Amino acid sequence: MTLTEVARRAEVSPTTASFVLNGRLDMRISEDARQRVVRAAHELGYRPNLVSRGLRTKITHTVALVSDTIATEPYAGEIVHGSLAAALAQEHLLYVGETEDDPEVEARLIEHFLDRQVDGFVYAAMYTRPARVPTRIREHPLVLLNCTAEDLAVPRVLPDERAAGRSAAGALLDAGHREGIYLVGEQIPAVFAARERLEGINEVLHARSAALAGSLACKWWPEAGYEVVSRFLRTGRRPGALICYNDRIALGAYQALQEAGLDIPGDTSVVSFDDSDLASWLRPKLTSVALPHYDMGRIAVELLLSERSDEGDGLVDAAADAGVDDVVWVPMPLRQRASVGPPSR
Repeated sequence: MTLTEVARRAEVSPTTASFVLNGRLDMRISEDARQRVVRAAHELGYRPNLVSRGLRTKITHTVALVSDTIATEPYAGEIVHGSLAAALAQEHLLYVGETEDDPEVEARLIEHFLDRQVDGFVYAAMYTRPARVPTRIREHPLVLLNCTAEDLAVPRVLPDERAAGRSAAGALLDAGHREGIYLVGEQIPAVFAARERLEGINEVLHARSAALAGSLACKWWPEAGYEVVSRFLRTGRRPGALICYNDRIALGAYQALQEAGLDIPGDTSVVSFDDSDLASWLRPKLTSVALPHYDMGRIAVELLLSERSDEGDGLVDAAADAGVDDVVWVPMPLRQRASVGPPSR
């Protein structure tokens, strides 16, 4: 159906029909004529040509998500799902472009999105880190997702890793642990998650008159976790609790503890981060702090579109009111399962 057919049925001019269907309120159009146009469009199943409308209004109801590798990563792929849900809820389409950290690929993708006149960009990273945001998108509406840029005053959506560290340590303290708590995983100051999680862990332990008994440094993989915990157990010491930097390390720690004949959580409690599928598959099921990737993607798109929407997430509204260069810290929920219990006597 065309606009001309809508106008003919409503007995108005095509210009009047166009003004009504484009929401123009500054024209002298009677309410009766307005209602006839709306009714005719509904009866005929008329849908506007969004491409043509975009050329006229410079608003295309499309947004672009540009990332390194989040679309193909099992955890970070939830960012795409959350972004899609938020875009669809506000009747926008989402373009997703993955660069694999290749500057040439990134430049081509951005030009393609600009050719399509997207209304704004979400620039995202698989893991939280500083990013070099391309110059071409800095002049457009922009939200940074899971990354930062010190030279750019735009909203940033980041996981609250420090609060996650407090939650992990708090779960052990609430179960009665005060001594023999070891951190498992390599501490790399430049890695945002490692740094912030440790800060949170130490904060809550210090506040409740406790402290880490030590750290077992290893790569963030099952084999490394197994080897470092096995080596520690061969010294004759037994940890009261382990805080693993991620679920993969926890898998290796489980194997080492169980191979040594130790019960989880009867002899040693274990808590971790990520809440991957491993957390539910392990026996006993693993207590883990979840990555909030779905909510991060949802909030980033809502924040990008919030200037044109009267509704939205309260968290987004608060951030928008506070200033464009604020950080929205997204909560990381603790998933309590069977791997944490009271200290053995």
